[in-house]
Amino acid sequence: MLEPSIIKDEEVEYLIKDVYDMYGYDFSEYSRASFKRRINRICLIDRFTSFAELRYTILNDPEYLKRFIEEITVNVTEMFRDPLFFKALREKILPQLGTYPLIRIWVAGCSTGEEAYSIAILLKEANLYHKSLIYGTDLNPSVLEKARSGVFPLQQMKLYSENYILSGGKKDFSDYYTANYDSVKFDKSLQEKLILSTHNLVSDSSFNSFQLIICRNVLIYFDRGLQERVFHLFDNSLENLGFLALGAKETLRFSKLDENYHQVDDQRIWKKLDHN
Repeated sequence: MLEPSIIKDEEVEYLIKDVYDMYGYDFSEYSRASFKRRINRICLIDRFTSFAELRYTILNDPEYLKRFIEEITVNVTEMFRDPLFFKALREKILPQLGTYPLIRIWVAGCSTGEEAYSIAILLKEANLYHKSLIYGTDLNPSVLEKARSGVFPLQQMKLYSENYILSGGKKDFSDYYTANYDSVKFDKSLQEKLILSTHNLVSDSSFNSFQLIICRNVLIYFDRGLQERVFHLFDNSLENLGFLALGAKETLRFSKLDENYHQVDDQRIWKKLDHN
């Protein structure tokens, strides 16, 4: 097994360059300490005896690459993260979606599900939940298992509650879960309209049409070419006049699709123009 100190800095740089050159995943901005930690974890779990063996496998086995990307990009998330984004959804976007008979929302790269549960709460409070479906997808099946359980650490609830209030929430956040020792379980009703499944943004195709697609802090690891491919997937999956929401460091501005969209909010929300 590899000791943490054994991976040299230049080896990490080689690997980052290899993965970018061969596959288009860009980890150049990724925190080196965090990247190293995750590489060590992969070597431990997958029993690589040397860094060279890991690198060889990544470069020669595209199937293994998928597993590597899963481990490196485990998305650390929280409920109502960036509360002003959720406030914008609550005040500007949901009232427009309310006019549809059925609202379909795709949370792409949903990780352990905090964002999807946050959306379910927003829809409930807007009295739209009964006619909504939330599709949560991720590359990584193990994070989806956690999302399915609806169980989160109790210690996070103070932060989640503060985020919820800043997003315009008026209820007592604890109404939505039951505490049990050091964890909480979110109300079963929040899962009734939630469909969780694996989906690879880079290689899988569109699977439905949506009025709102949310994909925040996932595309920061993709080079321009991969981003463009994902934007086309979203474009194919989004109805005219639908909304696309990206993360703080992500933009449609440099995409070929930019002219078909209008940014409606400084919280990184774009509206698809009607081209009929």
